[in-house]
Amino acid sequence: MASTDKDADVKVDVRKDSAEDLAGLEAGLDALDSVQVGRTPLRETLVRKVLPPVTAVVLVLVVWQLLVWAEVAPAYKLASPADVWGEVREAWLQGTLLDYIWTSVSRGLLGFLMALAIGTPLGLLVARVGFVRAAIGPILSGLQSLPSVAWVPPAVIWLGLNDSMMYAVILLGAVPSIANGLVAGIDQIPPLFLRAGRTLGATGLREAWHIVMPGALPGYLAGLKQGWAFSWRSLMAAEIIASSPDLGVGLGQLLENGRNNSSMPQVFLAIFLILLVGIAIDLLIFSPVERRVLRGRGLLVSR
Repeated sequence: MASTDKDADVKVDVRKDSAEDLAGLEAGLDALDSVQVGRTPLRETLVRKVLPPVTAVVLVLVVWQLLVWAEVAPAYKLASPADVWGEVREAWLQGTLLDYIWTSVSRGLLGFLMALAIGTPLGLLVARVGFVRAAIGPILSGLQSLPSVAWVPPAVIWLGLNDSMMYAVILLGAVPSIANGLVAGIDQIPPLFLRAGRTLGATGLREAWHIVMPGALPGYLAGLKQGWAFSWRSLMAAEIIASSPDLGVGLGQLLENGRNNSSMPQVFLAIFLILLVGIAIDLLIFSPVERRVLRGRGLLVSR
């Protein structure tokens, strides 16, 4: 009888220890999952996010000016930062600087939205229908590797020198990237998620909206970023090659005008504006969306 009581006490102690271990494990997991909501001090934000890019820009300007002073190239080949700033100031005073930017940005964003509307359902179709994947999957991959500049000559012949030609080049460059990004994201969804969704009655459009798209979101977002990069590069190639008074002067045409005029400050101005727009779109649109997606999945606590 005493032995039975002893065994019972041992079992109770084991259960208590197990319960305590389990509670400690849950507390640890809760601590790992918890997110600090406190506001980041302004000084820390400046040091971590503002100071590094500003330092990089300053270093580039210093090296650039040193190369100019060292006369590593003639002045007509290597303009100084002051010359480029003078070109910026002149374009601003003439009221053409914002026109250059808006002409290209409006085309690029509209073309990207069109590519998004076409590439998303195309990617879903390729990923979910085996026959369609076998038929056009390799073609999409081939189109993605084809330089966008190759589409400019046939687009000019087919559509003429107009905005439709610009949008056609953007679509041909961006749609394959968006579709392939979505296909890659869908391929990475665990099959258990799809089976669980079907068990709960999610089929057809419901499955695509509630299971497939959320599950494929990281890959899809990467495809969108790449699609925008292809859109922007395609547009610049089209603006450089195809010029017409009816098309206006975008950043690509500004770059080509600088070459025709042998104006290196104008060439540098166009390059910097093209780079600036690309960085701004990423910082203002894609980076916040990416952080939100990663944070929602517990992959990013603070960034």
